[in-house]
Amino acid sequence: MNDTITAIATAPGRAGLAVLRVSGPQALPVAARVFRGGVALAAVESHTLHHGWAHTLTDARRLDEVVAAVFRAPRSYTGEDVVELSCHGGRLSAERLLEAVVASGARLARPGEFTQRAFLNGRIDLAQAEAVADVIHAESVAAHELALAQLAGLLSNTLDALADRTTDALAEVEARVDFAEDVGGVEVPPHVVALIAAVRGDLDAMLASAAWGRAVRDGVRVPLVGRPNVGKSSLFNALIGEERAIVTEVPGTTRDRVTESIELFGARVTLSDTAGLRESADVVESIGVARARGTIDESRAVLWVVDGAMPLDSADEQIAVAFAGKRVLVALNKSDLATAITPRSLELLLRDTRWSASVLVSAARGDGLQELRELLAQLIEAAPAAD
Repeated sequence: MNDTITAIATAPGRAGLAVLRVSGPQALPVAARVFRGGVALAAVESHTLHHGWAHTLTDARRLDEVVAAVFRAPRSYTGEDVVELSCHGGRLSAERLLEAVVASGARLARPGEFTQRAFLNGRIDLAQAEAVADVIHAESVAAHELALAQLAGLLSNTLDALADRTTDALAEVEARVDFAEDVGGVEVPPHVVALIAAVRGDLDAMLASAAWGRAVRDGVRVPLVGRPNVGKSSLFNALIGEERAIVTEVPGTTRDRVTESIELFGARVTLSDTAGLRESADVVESIGVARARGTIDESRAVLWVVDGAMPLDSADEQIAVAFAGKRVLVALNKSDLATAITPRSLELLLRDTRWSASVLVSAARGDGLQELRELLAQLIEAAPAAD
């Protein structure tokens, strides 16, 4: 980390501002060769802003009006001397400024290198370094808040506290081993056993919430699968709140996957309406069916849509075989009609699944949709009591 790096820190495209960051032992001299503003950047105090113009090195042509923000080590993002040059947004302003800074002695930073230096210099720990990317890529409010909490040190502080409690227990156990005669024997006292049990309980609780954290951060793909004409497309449209999938009474209408994302209890769920599972002589439909079966194989969670007004048969049994080891939520559609499926018959079909539940719904009338959403949250492990 003896060299000085630079990169455009803002996203490409037209905007009011773009920011170029320079970090390293020569950050101030490098920026000073480009910056003209009536002050010598090498002499200014940390955490100060300075207005001026950026110039080329060779012929001193003006590149853009800029504001230089100076952060001296170690009180900067990377722990090194840092200068951030704010110019006008747009491709040319930022790129020409970057060329000038590179010509002044900096090299282009590798992806994530500023955060890497912050970690190596002790400004942030590994959990916080990972949270930086999560904050940037968050696509829901819950994901953003979760990433911010980790960036602020919530996870690190929790783990540090657990480590301290474990160290206290270990110290007392070691003391009883080393000084058994003085403390009344080597037997571990009840309060130390209770302390270890409490730490283990806290760790178990953290691990139990990990699935929800992954669902919030990364999102979960859930395909809607089932036989033709059971109401998959209607249910898909009802869940996303718009007519995205074509609905007709003709079996095999859906030929390819139709995908849409919704936010469910803070987690991003990507629903896919797939082709009805059946043998077909139609070449196009057969491709859609093959893709639907491939989607089941790739997914760990499946929403199985079943016509609740019709008894289960051998075709349903063949479909259920593909659910072994997966998490399956069964939507018994057409609840406005008499139900012909018993809970016991479903249990037998889904006995090899990792987790299963069923709910009566009517995609046509909207009955049971709220309960379906709640169970869907359990399906993707975005709600408690999922297992």
